[in-house]
Amino acid sequence: MLSKRIIPCLDVRDGKLTKGVRFKGNIDIGDPVEAAKTYYEQGADEIVFYDITASAEGRGIMIDVVRRVAETIFIPFSVGGGIRTVEQVRAVILAGAEKVSVNSGAVENPRIINEGARAFGSQCIVLGMDVKKVDRSAKTPSGYEIVIQGGRKYTGIDALRWAKEVENLGAGEICLNSIDADGTLDGYELELTHLISTNVKIPVIASGGAGKAEHLLDVLTQGAADAALIASIVHFGTYTIGGLKEYLKGRGVKVRRQW
Repeated sequence: MLSKRIIPCLDVRDGKLTKGVRFKGNIDIGDPVEAAKTYYEQGADEIVFYDITASAEGRGIMIDVVRRVAETIFIPFSVGGGIRTVEQVRAVILAGAEKVSVNSGAVENPRIINEGARAFGSQCIVLGMDVKKVDRSAKTPSGYEIVIQGGRKYTGIDALRWAKEVENLGAGEICLNSIDADGTLDGYELELTHLISTNVKIPVIASGGAGKAEHLLDVLTQGAADAALIASIVHFGTYTIGGLKEYLKGRGVKVRRQW
C-alpha cells in the first residue's frame, strides 16, 4: 500500500497568501514563502501553490513567487493558475516547480495535457478540477459539474467524464476540489471524492473542507483519496503537519515519515 500524502495548499493573490470560503471573501493571511518554509519544516510531503486570480485576470503565473518558494523548500512543489500553453508549463518548471497544475486552461484547450505530458512526462502534469454539485441531467449524469475561472464560469462538463478524459490524455494525477466544501471546515465531499478516485487509475488529491484531523481520515479511507490537500487548519495554527500525520498513523493510515 502506498503512503498517503499530506499537502498544504498556498492560495496566492497579489503575492500574498490568502484564504476564502467557497472561492469568495478572501482575506490575506501572510507570506507564501514563509508559509511554504514552515510546512516543509513540519514534514509536508508536497506543497501546492495556486495563483488564484491569474485565470480570471487572463494573465500568467507570477514566476518570481514560484522561484522564491522553490528556493526555500526541497520537496515536490506544484504550481497552478492561468497556465494555458506548453511554454508557460516550461517556464514554471524552469522556475523550480516539479509539477504544473492545469485547470481552466485544460478545459479550454485539452491538448495542453497531452502536449505537456509528452514534453515533460505525465508525472509533471496535474489536472485541477473545481467541481460543483448540480442536478443530474443528460449533460451531467454524475451530478457534478466542472467550473472554471476560479469558480466563476460553469462549463456544462460532467466531472466524472472529464476525469476519465484527462487520464486518457496523459495527466499524471488529479487535484479534486469541491467548491461546495471549500473553506467550510465541515469535511471533504466524500461522495465526489470516492466517485472520481474509484473510476480513474491515476492518483487523486482531495481538496476542500478539511477542518479537523478526522476529516483527513475520512477522505483517505472512505473517500479512497491518495492524498489530502489542507489549508485553513494549518494556516490558522489549528494543527501542524506532524500532528496530523501522528493522528493518521495511530489509526492505521500509512503516512510518509517526518523530515
